[in-house]
Amino acid sequence: MRRATFDLIVDQLRPRLTKQDTVMRQAIPVGKRVAITIWRLARNSDLVATSKQFCVGKSTVLNIFRETCEAIVDILMPQYIRRPSGARLQTIIDGFRQKYGMVQCAGAIDGTHIPIIAPEKDHADYHNRKQFHSIILQGVCDHQYRFIDINVGWPGRVHDARVFRHSSIVDAGQNGLLFPETTENISGVDIPIMIIGDPAYPLLRWLMKGYRDNGRLTPEQKLFNFTLSRNRMVIEGTYGRLKGRWRCLLTRHDSSTEFVPTVITACCILHNICEIHKNKIKRSWLKEIEDELRAQRMQQQEVNGENVPGVDVASAEAIRAALTRHFALTFPDQLAIYQ
Repeated sequence: MRRATFDLIVDQLRPRLTKQDTVMRQAIPVGKRVAITIWRLARNSDLVATSKQFCVGKSTVLNIFRETCEAIVDILMPQYIRRPSGARLQTIIDGFRQKYGMVQCAGAIDGTHIPIIAPEKDHADYHNRKQFHSIILQGVCDHQYRFIDINVGWPGRVHDARVFRHSSIVDAGQNGLLFPETTENISGVDIPIMIIGDPAYPLLRWLMKGYRDNGRLTPEQKLFNFTLSRNRMVIEGTYGRLKGRWRCLLTRHDSSTEFVPTVITACCILHNICEIHKNKIKRSWLKEIEDELRAQRMQQQEVNGENVPGVDVASAEAIRAALTRHFALTFPDQLAIYQ
């Protein structure tokens, strides 16, 4: 994190985190409070190590960490993680089209597991299919690795499809409130603004996924799957950059299960701030979690769109078919690879 980015965060949190001096002691400056929190998030440093690093007591570190994470969520989230609209939405749609070749795409969705210490209560609910205890982060990102929507807190045992069904993005999407009703006519079909996902998600008018590979896909359908996958990789890159910067999400963090969602949310907000201000990312960080992302792709499961109430399957399939024809005409050289 650049110093200018750090100073920006400190200035925005100053009204909330400023403490008064007393006759007994001087208050810890806001800059130091933010530094302690960022140090713990970035290094997954425990209370003892952080206490020694900043020369403050362990209980003080814990209190500062909790207060600062809560302040980041309460103050900065409305500014840095919000669904796009207007010019920002159009910039994202244009970005996916220019960078990845996708049409009417406003984001990519996926879930990831954040390791936690096994809770004493209901610990089996948090034991996921990868054989460790976790909390699920569902995120939607734009073409620049920035989160535009997050859902945090479901136990690791829960399938991505269930997390999705119970998230606010489904209500918004099904009620036409997620994006404006702006369409683009392609192959005689009006294509709405949509997000894209992997096989764990249902096929909806506003959520596009690939064809199930039953061994009989046409070359055009294979090309569609390839194009969609190429666009969807941006969410995996986002998680790579998130966990690379904030190591507390990469290995088990010592916060309580109840507080971990606040920690995860704070990291997502800080991630967006770093990306917006173009703070550098080390490639070595990304390599460390490549195996995790690869395993995640291997374990994706197909689900039925009927799991979401009010699904117009025929309309969603017509949109996918129109995009399939469009990609076949737009990328003839790539289509030839599958013929």
